[in-house]
Amino acid sequence: MTDVEQPLFERVDGVDFFVRLVDRFYARVVVDPVLMPLYPEDDIDGAKVRLAYFLAQFWGGPTTYSDARGHPRLRMRHAPFVIGEAEREAWYRDMSLAVGEMVEAGELSEDDEARMLSYFHQAARHMINAEG
Repeated sequence: MTDVEQPLFERVDGVDFFVRLVDRFYARVVVDPVLMPLYPEDDIDGAKVRLAYFLAQFWGGPTTYSDARGHPRLRMRHAPFVIGEAEREAWYRDMSLAVGEMVEAGELSEDDEARMLSYFHQAARHMINAEG
């Protein structure tokens, strides 16, 4: 089996990798003047858990996210939040920096970084629901 055939979840440290990635991402979100207003302050910890388990599942891990919340329906779940180009760009920037830190820490290969960033670019663009 080649690395590409093996799920990313198995090439990294499983759920713990995604928890560390999401922690790095949210360290930026909480100080990001564009993104922080989109998050209910009393639910940052919940958002972190949901994102970590979603990403773990998406990249080949257990179905913990779907077992708890059903189908991801990402666009529907984000519909209550106004997401325009500025929000998309801020989200992608913060996530790509977090992913880059995982590469720098030796926790993610450059090939997997490229795969993740490609997905995040597409997903962030898909979340846009407002002009401006």
